[in-house]
Amino acid sequence: MNDTVTIWTRKFMTKQLLQQKQVPKFKTTPEVIFVFGFRTHFGGGKTTGFGMIYDFLDYAKKNEPKHRLARHGLCEKTNMSRKQQKERKNRMKKVKGIESQYWCQQQVSWKLDNMSKDCTVTLTVVIVQFFS
Repeated sequence: MNDTVTIWTRKFMTKQLLQQKQVPKFKTTPEVIFVFGFRTHFGGGKTTGFGMIYDFLDYAKKNEPKHRLARHGLCEKTNMSRKQQKERKNRMKKVKGIESQYWCQQQVSWKLDNMSKDCTVTLTVVIVQFFS
């Protein structure tokens, strides 16, 4: 379900406070609400963003990207140095032929296995308007 929600506030609110404001409206817990992508409009007074509200925490863990789960405290961020990332990227470029196809198929099949087809996800567009 796609909804546009307008939240009137008198001052700037953090993402956690916006999550708390969504809880009574959708009768859910703050753990399953993920708000992100806030952008202020030119001239001030209006900020728009997105929010995902899941039915269950398991669905959120399956479908949300790891960086958002880490911000929520549901997943640990893996700390890999920049040099290690570059070395891994360059090693993968050296894999040729059937090995590269096998590696790509392995990655795609893993993604398809981890996608849930029966989950219901509620997408909510959160529009936050500030006025003084």
